[in-house]
Amino acid sequence: MKIVDFHIHSDNSFDGENSIEEMSRKGLEIGLSEICFTEHFSVDPRDISYGVLNYEKYFSETEKAKEKFKGKLKIKRGLEIGEPHLKEYRKDLEKQLEKMKIDFIIGSVHNINGMKLRKYMSNKRKYDVYYDYFNEVYEMIINSDIDIVGHMDLMKRYAYETLGNYTFEDYREIIEKILKAVISRGIGIEINGSGYENKVGEPYPNTDILKLYRELGGEIITIGSDSHCCENLAKHNLKILKLLKEIGFENVFTYNKRKKEVLSISDI
Repeated sequence: MKIVDFHIHSDNSFDGENSIEEMSRKGLEIGLSEICFTEHFSVDPRDISYGVLNYEKYFSETEKAKEKFKGKLKIKRGLEIGEPHLKEYRKDLEKQLEKMKIDFIIGSVHNINGMKLRKYMSNKRKYDVYYDYFNEVYEMIINSDIDIVGHMDLMKRYAYETLGNYTFEDYREIIEKILKAVISRGIGIEINGSGYENKVGEPYPNTDILKLYRELGGEIITIGSDSHCCENLAKHNLKILKLLKEIGFENVFTYNKRKKEVLSISDI
């Protein structure tokens, strides 16, 4: 099986630690066949990543890495866009994207009403915290141009210690609404292994969501480590592939110039 990683941050993101060349070299060393850098990007001035990404530098560094590792490692160039659905910034986002050559776009909710998730949940009931988050994810899906929904139940990362993890059945209705919208739009979801690195101890999204996605006919799924350094690159991706196979998924997907490409997982 070709192991891939389609959620990676280099030092072109505000919180990345290693260069594109360093992370590409690490990917080659650990036997990856393909990686996609998905640098944080936002046109919302309230977001921490606003104004950080220098696209010209990012483009240059990815092109150099492609040439350096040509024939050994496929390298793609993507973005993780925070809240791409916000009406007041949508036109600006469209103009920015027109200037970029991008293979893959992850849409993620990191903020609600311009507030970081950790801050947003302050002084709110547990049910409301999770419901508001899932509802924001739904709004993103139906109102933005993305390929994949990033870490679909990310709120648990911030709520876990104070409010605890959510119970799937309490939010089944909104989650099913989200997944049906994903499928009808022809986009997909990612399974993100970074949850294994914190106290949550499970991927984003959890197994219940993955099973429901499969039951509803969902097929498009990508695998990402959400690594911000070489050490975590594809750290749990093999475990994730085995989980997907157990659930009944037959393929995972990669992207090239925003077009889907299929990889079979039948030989795991």
